[in-house]
Amino acid sequence: MRGNAQRGNQLAFGSFGIKTLENKWLTAPQIEAARIAVTRYMQRQGQIWIRIFPDKPYTKKPLDVRMGKGKGNVEGYICPITPGRIMIEIDGVSAEIAREALRLGAQKLPVKTKLVVRRDYDESQNV
Repeated sequence: MRGNAQRGNQLAFGSFGIKTLENKWLTAPQIEAARIAVTRYMQRQGQIWIRIFPDKPYTKKPLDVRMGKGKGNVEGYICPITPGRIMIEIDGVSAEIAREALRLGAQKLPVKTKLVVRRDYDESQNV
């Protein structure tokens, strides 16, 4: 997981998004917690896009098991992310609501993040 994100590093759907600044494995519950925090603050207005998906299984051996005897069972699913990856995008809300919602969502994630705004976003077109 070295280097910067080659894909998914620009806003594609929304006007606001959060971009990661470091390498990490995100688990499915972490992504879901961020999604819930964002949608709760937006009070079901606007639209949200989750741009990452945990599709890589990780395994773990049970406690008190000796070495050997094969690979452990699938414990959960993770999404490896690299710097520059856009994780969540939102649109259809004002800039203040978007900033606060994404700030709350970023607090739930174990990575340093940065708020990004669409280059051609116009403050006067608030919905």
